Amino acid sequence: MNHYSNTQFINFLQKELLLTAGDIAIALKKHELNNEPLTMLLWQYGLVDIEQLERILDWLEDQPVTDYW
Repeated sequence: MNHYSNTQFINFLQKELLLTAGDIAIALKKHELNNEPLTMLLWQYGLVDIEQLERILDWLEDQPVTDYW
């Protein structure tokens, strides 16, 4: 089974949702400190809106992966 990489996910966030590296870095830091889901952190900190969150969840659902952020 192929697993998406963190790089693929970050590329999706940057290319499809136009998040900056700085935005992603903020969420990643919080994720590492608190082990909270990255997707929810992006939304909680206002880095993505509800429609973008839905796109993220759809993208993740379409990936053949067993371990989500």
